[in-house]
Amino acid sequence: METTQNVTLAIPKDVLRKAKILAVQKNTSLSGLLTQTLVDLVAHQEAYEQARQRNLALLKSGLNLGTHGQIPWKREELHEH
Repeated sequence: METTQNVTLAIPKDVLRKAKILAVQKNTSLSGLLTQTLVDLVAHQEAYEQARQRNLALLKSGLNLGTHGQIPWKREELHEH
């Protein structure tokens, strides 16, 4: 089981009231609601960072476009009517 740590938060009263109502609607506690929200946020950020790293590696290694590094056409040919 993961260990937990208590934290103190300063939340605007109107937001806190609405969050408590939301927690009741979701059949959870305010602590559970905040914890799940933070877990989701961290997971999303980690997934984004992994995708970013994969794409940066792909950009660095380059893509095989089947040209073997040669461009077989001239710019003028592309713009002919």
